[in-house]
Formats: sequence, C-alpha cells, structure tokens
Amino acid sequence: MDQVNRQLRRLPTWVVYLAGAIPAGLLIYAAFFGGLGPDPVKGLERPLGEWGLRFLIASLAVTPLMRVGLRLLKFRRALGLLGFFYILAHFGVWIGLDMGFYWPQIAGDLVKRPYIIVGFAGFLMLLPLALTSNDGSIRRLGGQAWRRLHRMAYPAILAGAVHFLMIGKVYTTEALIYLGLVVGLLAIRLIPQRRRRLQTA
Repeated sequence: MDQVNRQLRRLPTWVVYLAGAIPAGLLIYAAFFGGLGPDPVKGLERPLGEWGLRFLIASLAVTPLMRVGLRLLKFRRALGLLGFFYILAHFGVWIGLDMGFYWPQIAGDLVKRPYIIVGFAGFLMLLPLALTSNDGSIRRLGGQAWRRLHRMAYPAILAGAVHFLMIGKVYTTEALIYLGLVVGLLAIRLIPQRRRRLQTA
C-alpha cells in the first residue's frame, strides 16, 4: 500500500480532471454522430447524471479508503467538482433540450414529479459547495465553518442516489447498488463519529 500511495503522490491532479472529462467527450462525440439512440436528449441527459453520481460517490469514498491505508485525499476536490459539473450539465440538458426553457412546464414538473424535486434539492445543496471548493473560500470562512458547510455533501449525494432510484418505474439493480454504496459510505463515516461523541459524553 505504501508503494501505491507513493505513486499516487506523484500523480498530478490535472490527470484526474482529464480522465474525468473522457465520458463527457464520448457523449459529445455520440451526440454529433448519432450514437445516442432513438431519443438523443434522454441519451445525453441520463448518462450525464449517472456519471455525476459516480464521481460524487467516488469523492465520498476517499475518507473511508484512508482507513485501509489508501490515501486519495489530494484528489477528493477534483472528484467532487467533476461530479458537480456533470450534474450541472445534466440539469442544463433537462432545462434546455428536454424542456426547451419553457419555464411554466419546468415549474410544473418540479411540483408534480417527486424525483425531480429530490434531484433539484440535491443540486441546490451542491451549488454552494462547488462555489467554495477553493483555498480562498477556506481562508475566508475559516476551516471549521468550511467543514460544516461541506457536510452538506452527504445529504446532497444521498438525494442524487434517491433521485436516480426514483426515475425508473421499477427499481433497477444498478440504482439499488448506487444507493447501497452511498448509505454504506455514509454509515462508515458517521457512525464512528457518533460513537466517539457518546464515549466523550
């Protein structure tokens, strides 16, 4: 594990951003060359959201993986921002290409469809986290306040997994796996903290 961590320390963060942009590049290529299936908008919208969820889950896994000796902390910000930008693109495709910027219909869908409300709530929670994911914001807010703010990532990622589960008329194995991963990773992070507080009390 030490050798793996030494190699990871040598890996620059921009490599993660570059690798993270590959799925978006493939989707853009497919959009131009007719590779998105009979409904190109849905063929673009759904994968963007799914990749966003994958990157967010990967960012959530960084701290639990440190407990087994794998140190990926330097890449957590990159993973989180990649997740946010894919979710932002997913949201943009829904508003622009799916809804055609027709705001009355957008508002109606937000009210009528619970899965959209859950997904939109998750997006709104991610927005301030993305805007403050820089060293300047840490200095301005202070480390403790910044950490408290960024705990909103937990309900935001959970909302994303629930949104993905609710989209289909039936619960798919893939959606259940994503939700199980999120719940499991949150349990690993939060349950020990509760135990420490109880011991301190």
